[in-house]
Amino acid sequence: MRAAAQDIGGRTRPRSRWRMLPWAIVVFWAAVIAIAGPPAGKLGDVQVNRAVDYLPASADSTQVAKIQDTLPGGESTDLVLVYHRDGGLTAADRAVAARQTARVAAGHTLTAPPRAVPSEDGTTLMYPVSTTEPGQDDEARTAFVDEVRETAKGGGGLDVEVGGPGALTVDAQKVYGSLGGPLLYTTVAVVAILLILIYRSPLLWLVPLLVAGVADALSMAVVYGLNRGFDVTVTGQSSAVMTILVFGAGTDYALLLVSRYREELTRTARPHEAMAAALRGCGPAVVASSATVAAGLLCLLAADLTSSRGMGPIAAVGVLCALLAMLTLLPAVLVLLGRRVFWPLVPVYGAEPKKRRSLFAAMGGFAGRQPVAVLVGGGLLLGALSLGAFSLPGDLKQEDSFTSKPDSVAAMATLAGAYPGRSTQPITVITPTGRADAALARARTTEGVASAARGRSGGGWTELSVVAQDRPESPGERKTIHALRDGLDGSHVGGPGAQQMDLETASSRDLRIVVPLVLLSVLLILIVLLRSLVAPLLLVAAVVAVWGAALGIGGLLFEPLLGLKGTDPGLPLLSFVFLVALGVDYGIFLMHRVREEARGGAEPTDAALTALRTTGGVIASAGLVLAATFAVLTNMPLAGLVEMGFVIAVGVLLDTFLVRTYLVTSASVALQRRMWWPGALSRTPAAPVPHEPALVRAP
Repeated sequence: MRAAAQDIGGRTRPRSRWRMLPWAIVVFWAAVIAIAGPPAGKLGDVQVNRAVDYLPASADSTQVAKIQDTLPGGESTDLVLVYHRDGGLTAADRAVAARQTARVAAGHTLTAPPRAVPSEDGTTLMYPVSTTEPGQDDEARTAFVDEVRETAKGGGGLDVEVGGPGALTVDAQKVYGSLGGPLLYTTVAVVAILLILIYRSPLLWLVPLLVAGVADALSMAVVYGLNRGFDVTVTGQSSAVMTILVFGAGTDYALLLVSRYREELTRTARPHEAMAAALRGCGPAVVASSATVAAGLLCLLAADLTSSRGMGPIAAVGVLCALLAMLTLLPAVLVLLGRRVFWPLVPVYGAEPKKRRSLFAAMGGFAGRQPVAVLVGGGLLLGALSLGAFSLPGDLKQEDSFTSKPDSVAAMATLAGAYPGRSTQPITVITPTGRADAALARARTTEGVASAARGRSGGGWTELSVVAQDRPESPGERKTIHALRDGLDGSHVGGPGAQQMDLETASSRDLRIVVPLVLLSVLLILIVLLRSLVAPLLLVAAVVAVWGAALGIGGLLFEPLLGLKGTDPGLPLLSFVFLVALGVDYGIFLMHRVREEARGGAEPTDAALTALRTTGGVIASAGLVLAATFAVLTNMPLAGLVEMGFVIAVGVLLDTFLVRTYLVTSASVALQRRMWWPGALSRTPAAPVPHEPALVRAP
């Protein structure tokens, strides 16, 4: 084994032990993935997607669901078999319905025999069916619903649909269960196309994509561990967002690192030394930005809504796993592949960078010539767009939560048209058994109640099934639920309608609590990083304005363009957290470069324009990738995911091409050194501070 190697100039040098470090890192990550693989594959097994799983533990409807689990037979699965013919049901249709429901009753233990409820216009029959056979077993519930659907079939003009809360839950779980594959494949395809266009290399694009895949596997294993060890709630929504963040944020970090590494290769002969310089240059900015994103996301732990509280650590895990992989595994693989990974645009040692006309230099020049006009005009534009938020459709109803209607949603629509004067979805009341008779009598006399019946009893509680006069999730049903809660002391009122009300109440509370926490935590981190008060306040104000404008654009386009008839209650909070955290992420890259230029002695205007010229390309590329990955969610079959993906993608694009390019740059020019008040840079330095390596450079 040779103890020395030839240097570029012919000299000999000791073989550094650091030359083996990339191999050690690759081996380490191979072991990590081997260990993480099995738990990562189990993440789907611990997902929960019932409406009640999203609610806070203290919600009235959550208490109803928990107590129902303790009653004889456990949780009930409630279905409605719907038989409909447009011209009116025939005697043969009624006979078919009777035979099929009888077969369902013969094959299962139902809480009561199925009884037909005809519509006044004679077009529809509904048969409520309830059983406790599946209990809390999701697979057993799905099998029961599938079997009922196989039994209840129409034909010859007779439409048969299986709806009700149990069918809706099964359909939602099937949709969430089907997200993983299509979401991952689409995300990978979108990122791959963008990386090929950015890098213009047949090989280079594959490296960050594979590393992001490794980070995704690690994040799934870590989240599975959090669920098992700390009971962190994992939903289909949070899993989808985590995958998007791993590929979106991870690719952003890769763009920054690869851009700097390419530049260092023109200055340094050996790839491992060039990578070390690149990590010293851009590593601190990447770590600082990812830490800021994670801190903002962890503020969701203060949310009352179970799904939002679980989203915080799950999304933060995705960001941190992406950071870890991109700052360790990616550099190791790039060093091992050497310069040839950039083929055909291989960076040559000693080559001078090509001077080319920069789009961002021209854009910065415009902002620099008219800074106040650009700042005011951009602010007015964002404010005008924000007004569109007042046009957001009302709260999303269950039947509108799917972009393509499953059987359960079609049944709800049929029932709503055939039974306009009554509810087809019972309200569940859980009352102490000793007061059950009084509660039943009180419920029957409550305004808006059509009927009420006594159900199961056990553990000191009794179940009451209450039917409202008004259709599900209507203002009338909500009024009835409020009346029941006010009039039945010591009782809990739940069911699908009550769950939706509790969801909206918890979302409103979380918006008031979490938003200030996010703003405060992000602001404090920026103050420490930038050693200023004005610049952090400006960045935070900018991302808040972007959030408002993105929501406003959503309000203008959700219904007319995307066909969405309601707004998910959690959209304002989750979109705020992601847009503020991710927007500040890019702000750190830009403002840190402005600060470095100013510390090197540049005048404020020159510092701002130089920062935009040198960082604009890589930040724009990163913004496009992140926006595209979130836009993948708009192709998912759930309205809540479509809305979140749309708002965040639009917000990232606004932040990348309007706020960072024009508004922050023009504010830096207009405010001059006041941008850095009260830090040392707000005062004219006696002598330039030695210029440190730039953290971000153009690709």
